Amino acid sequence: MNGRSGRQRLAAAVLFVVLLVLWEALPAVGLADPFFVSSPSRIIESAEWLFAHGFWNDIAVSLIEYAWGMLLAITAGVLLGWTLGWYKGAASLVEPYLTVFNAAPRVALLPLLILWLGIGIESKIAAVFLGAFFPIVFTVMKGVRTVDSTLVQLARSFGAADVRLFTTLVIPSSVPFIVAGLQIAVGRCLVGVVIGEIFAARAGVGHMMALAAASFQTDKVFVGLLILTGFGVVFTEVIKLAERRFESWRL
Repeated sequence: MNGRSGRQRLAAAVLFVVLLVLWEALPAVGLADPFFVSSPSRIIESAEWLFAHGFWNDIAVSLIEYAWGMLLAITAGVLLGWTLGWYKGAASLVEPYLTVFNAAPRVALLPLLILWLGIGIESKIAAVFLGAFFPIVFTVMKGVRTVDSTLVQLARSFGAADVRLFTTLVIPSSVPFIVAGLQIAVGRCLVGVVIGEIFAARAGVGHMMALAAASFQTDKVFVGLLILTGFGVVFTEVIKLAERRFESWRL
């Protein structure tokens, strides 16, 4: 099994190298326009220039927006999801409003966020929060509702209170659903960061990408795209590590 896994990783690495070589070669021989597709060497040169001229600050701004928005969304989404999944009366009152707000396009809400919170970091944190909150709260609600009712009734017959039921049944059973919600939220958070910074920002990776696109600097746009993709990959791996950490507890 390990040998097969090793061969798969090697094949993936070889394919990646081949794709990079093709990407570099096609514009060089005139089969692709570098204005549209750039090339790895051009992107590396642009990255070196950006990092030498303060790009670290843009990355830090975007990371702060992403981290705060995600943290707030996880806290609010998990707590509300547990509550609405467990208490059906509260869910019947609140869930219709959640459905309506979830159906509203986030981009359409961004001008309002900017009007309310300004063009500073707060409006971007709010955009990230809105992107992550709804997939988390709905998946956690679903997780709570899938708890085996027979186990709940058995625990209640022994006098278990709600707090005890939550710690022994509800929270462990909802871990896979929390992870699923977080995996969806990772990409939506990145969309919130980019759109927020394109609409109104003074710094950030999305802001840099907007300026580069406006001046037809494709290489810099690709640099920003790769950085944001890296954000997503890192946060996804962190979520996978957390899932493995809590899997044994759930079992």
